[in-house]
Amino acid sequence: MRTPRMTKTATLALALLCLVALISPQQLGVIAYKVALVLLAGVAGYILDRALFPYARPHILSPDPVNPREMSGDALRFDLWDTLYITAQIRRAVIVAAAMLAVGLGL
Repeated sequence: MRTPRMTKTATLALALLCLVALISPQQLGVIAYKVALVLLAGVAGYILDRALFPYARPHILSPDPVNPREMSGDALRFDLWDTLYITAQIRRAVIVAAAMLAVGLGL
């Protein structure tokens, strides 16, 4: 049985949080506040993406998983819908990351 994804990262974050609690317990409230603000910025970035691009949402542009395209040799043919899907995913990631970075730098 495999461990869940990001287990090592979560364990490391919890260990560092315990270290901060031992060294400077008064900072735990500040850490919780900053984490909450960055998470809220991520949600705000997602909502902003949905509001700005209501007809270019990634799941609308996704390739059909029921009828996958045939691969000829080693080359996979990307058509316009694949490119639009990839672009929509990257656009959403950039908007969410920019919102989180803006709030993080403002702290």
